[in-house]
Amino acid sequence: MTGGTCPLCDSRRIGPFSEIGSRSFLRCGRCRLTFLRADQHLDPAAERARYELHRNRPDDPDYRNFLDRLAGPLLQRLPPAAEGLDYGSGPGPTLSVMLRERGFPMRIYDPFFAPDESALERTYDFITCTETAEHFRNPGGEFHRLDRLLRPGGWLGIMTGLIESDEGFSDWHYPRDPTHVCFLKRETADWIARRHSWEAAYPAKDVVLFKKIRGEITGR
Repeated sequence: MTGGTCPLCDSRRIGPFSEIGSRSFLRCGRCRLTFLRADQHLDPAAERARYELHRNRPDDPDYRNFLDRLAGPLLQRLPPAAEGLDYGSGPGPTLSVMLRERGFPMRIYDPFFAPDESALERTYDFITCTETAEHFRNPGGEFHRLDRLLRPGGWLGIMTGLIESDEGFSDWHYPRDPTHVCFLKRETADWIARRHSWEAAYPAKDVVLFKKIRGEITGR
């Protein structure tokens, strides 16, 4: 084992998992989170510079089709005019545009590109978080915040690359992105659901829909 604690569940049961070039990844024995060593994270300026290279736009039909993997099954579960937040909207907000077009009032938040703290001072019927969770440096704190922002009975839609094979991790493109620091297995998502009294569904590849059943956090 190694020093420190898991950034999701605070367990000390963490140890080496994989080495990819100069990057060292750890694995938690409790929640099964895989994460990059904190001292190897990019500094904020370098992280933002990487995001500014993204060319995601609302007028890109391929990007819209990609986001529909989450939007489609989420929309089947939402009541008309449900109020939503796109959390981690990035430099080219698109999912919020798609959902507004379908009649859902939307707010956006992004720590680099839409740092509107007022969006975090209210609650929502649903929250979307696409290609964002893998950037969480403090996933325990982030999921706690998302739980606070979500109304009881609401939905949290996560799209992120889920680890399907431990053996294939070192060959996977996902951990080779220097801004990707946090990686979920399905059992990690199930742990998150139990912690927050959510139910988890997996309607498409790399998509998790959490339904908030109650307002309080349960024991770990």
